[in-house]
Amino acid sequence: MLFVITAIDKEGALPLRMATREAHFAYVRETGVLKLGGPFLDKNGDMAGSMMIIDMADLSAARGWAENDPYAKAGLFQSSDVRPWKATANLCEAKL
Repeated sequence: MLFVITAIDKEGALPLRMATREAHFAYVRETGVLKLGGPFLDKNGDMAGSMMIIDMADLSAARGWAENDPYAKAGLFQSSDVRPWKATANLCEAKL
């Protein structure tokens, strides 16, 4: 089942994000559940949050994955949310 994680970084947390980025990437590679992800950008184009789509058995497992992300463990986020998500369109394949 797919879940979307949205997280907003704490103000001024770019140095913390950069310091934990490699650990975050290692976690993503090791767990193998990420389908799509990337950072939100602020008005200056700096990373300021995250959006990730993961494939997990249930909401509890998805929340556990999000809580164990090195970004979350480091206290990077001011807020985060995990919600079930259903893909209904792929604009790369859709005939608009």
